[in-house]
Amino acid sequence: MEKADWYLKMIQWREKRIGQRQFVLILSVVIGFATSVAANLLKGFIHFIQNFVTESASRFELNYWYLIFPSVGILLASLFVRYIVKDDISHGVTRILYAISQRKSILKLHNTWSSLVGSSVTIGFGGSVGAEAPIVLTGSAIASNLGKFFKLDQKTLMLLIGCGAAGAIGGIFKAPIAGLVFTLEVLMLDMTMASVVPILLTSVTATTFTYIFAGSAFMFNFTNYEPFMVERIPQFVILGIVCGLVSLYFTRGMMKAEGFFKKIKKPVWKLLAAGSLLSLLIFVFPPLYGEGYNTIEALINGHSEDVMNNSLFLNFGDS
Repeated sequence: MEKADWYLKMIQWREKRIGQRQFVLILSVVIGFATSVAANLLKGFIHFIQNFVTESASRFELNYWYLIFPSVGILLASLFVRYIVKDDISHGVTRILYAISQRKSILKLHNTWSSLVGSSVTIGFGGSVGAEAPIVLTGSAIASNLGKFFKLDQKTLMLLIGCGAAGAIGGIFKAPIAGLVFTLEVLMLDMTMASVVPILLTSVTATTFTYIFAGSAFMFNFTNYEPFMVERIPQFVILGIVCGLVSLYFTRGMMKAEGFFKKIKKPVWKLLAAGSLLSLLIFVFPPLYGEGYNTIEALINGHSEDVMNNSLFLNFGDS
């Protein structure tokens, strides 16, 4: 009873002493810090697991462990979700949109950590997925539960969810504007000063703390010495069209793959089918291992031969 009284008094004190707009700005900074911590923990866990399981491999020989590691990662993640979380944590952005539209912008408490753990294991052991959706769900869940703790209304909770998503993107990429654009475009929040300022504040805060935690190094380091040329615009247009088609292919391919695996009722057979297929693909083409940022960096820096490391095509990379 005393704890409940203290909690209610704290809520009442906040409502009397701190205005709603000012309190949202304060929470924006807190969420920015929390999402930065979560983003750096996620990247740290992924790199730790990946380095731990692959450190003994030589870049000049086939790594037959690639036939095992991805399946192990899927198995561990499945056991974690099935027996510890006991809830579906897939499709982070979809769950956020569902929470906004159907659950009064409330995300479950376990989403503040379950996606972080599950994706760390999956990606660290070689799962060819990105860390962006899990960290966005984690950041949004942190913001949603923080707003729920202070008994904020549904409209404010929706804004805080946007702040959490922006902070997650800004924190993991060190790109505050990307966090703002992602939230406004993907989560489709209103583009008003009342929403843009807290979202941008969260994203900038998360980016700032990521610089403090991880240093000033960028994910991709490259310099363009050539000035922009108008005659290259058609090439950019073609590139945009190709990228759009690839995105469409990826989305529809993923949906069809999900539909196929949903027809497999027994989890054991589903695990064997998915794990075996993924492991075989990674063994044949190791750049599929994990996030894939190392491969992108190698291509940007002109080290295309590194893409063939540990693969059946190693000799082609040397030629």
